Amino acid sequence: MRNDKAGMSRGLKLSGLLLALVAMGIVIVGVSSRASHQDKLKAWTEKQAVATVRVDLPEHGAAAGSLVLPGRFEAYARAPIYARVNGYLKSWKVDIGGSVKSGQLLAEIETPDLDQELLQARADLASAQANVALAETTAKRWQDMLKTQSIARQEVDEKVGDYQSKQAIVKAAEANVNRLLALKSFAHILAPFDGSVTARNTDTGALINAGSSSATVLPLFEVSNTRKLRLYINVPQNYVGQIKPGGKAKFTVPEAPGTEFEATIQSTSGAINASSGTTLVQLLVDNASGRFLPGGFANVNLLFNDAVERLSIPASALIFDQNGLKVATVGKDHKVILKTITIARDLGKTLEVQSGLTGTDLVIENPPDGVSDGDQVNIASSAASAK
Repeated sequence: MRNDKAGMSRGLKLSGLLLALVAMGIVIVGVSSRASHQDKLKAWTEKQAVATVRVDLPEHGAAAGSLVLPGRFEAYARAPIYARVNGYLKSWKVDIGGSVKSGQLLAEIETPDLDQELLQARADLASAQANVALAETTAKRWQDMLKTQSIARQEVDEKVGDYQSKQAIVKAAEANVNRLLALKSFAHILAPFDGSVTARNTDTGALINAGSSSATVLPLFEVSNTRKLRLYINVPQNYVGQIKPGGKAKFTVPEAPGTEFEATIQSTSGAINASSGTTLVQLLVDNASGRFLPGGFANVNLLFNDAVERLSIPASALIFDQNGLKVATVGKDHKVILKTITIARDLGKTLEVQSGLTGTDLVIENPPDGVSDGDQVNIASSAASAK
């Protein structure tokens, strides 16, 4: 009996011990599982705290030896012609588009007021000439009488002075007549050089008022020499040093797609426009065939001697700060490296980089706010696998 009780006691103790061990195992497993879960959660949280970025290699842009810019044609010589006399347009001889030679008559102006002034001036001249003739005769006569000592020298000097005064009046009258004749010559509107009439702002019978260039006075005619054209473009400052007079350029026009024409660099303005950061460049275009029109648009492709290619990056990669322009790149250890760059040309969505980058730099396309040197980043899987 006593042995049975002792056996049962040992069995109960053994069962309790087993239950305690099982409970302890369950607790240990639970604690270990929770610790593992916390470690995983912490690692996931830390990973999520690191920014994930997309990167790309800089693209090779157009060669530095080629620069495409918009341009405008202007006539090689252009002369707006204004009236120098008042009157009415008697007739015009050449309409717009007509070819003219230097000195060719374009129009005639009737000048009734000027004609009357000229008649009066000629009458005044005739009167002055008659007066000077009489004064001359009188002066000579009194000089002859002075030889006989019959009159005083003072009287002779007065007559000579009157004669000289009358001579001056004649010269003034002649100058006035010549002035009016010169004005009368402007009643004939002449072409200043060989070219074509590109504007006519008057018609027969129109009232003509003498005037010059202003907002309210239009020229009677406009004559342009279009056998040669000037082509103007604005070149960024980075390229100014490569613009040389005599250099060649290619250009295209909208009315002839796919066809290239040649122009020659003639000169530059020699100054940078502060508002645009460009300099004005003038090219010369042969237009003997009349194919191009003044005021027309052209795409000009400047050809430079060097063939160094520039790298191109998205505009969204650019970072502005107090130290200038920078881009964020990613190193081999996935840490950010900020690089200072200079921009050669802004093409809108992309930028051509003058210096500061290499072709192997991984550039962050949209850098996060506040990114700085040494920041740890994750590279988006698609971009990373592409690299």
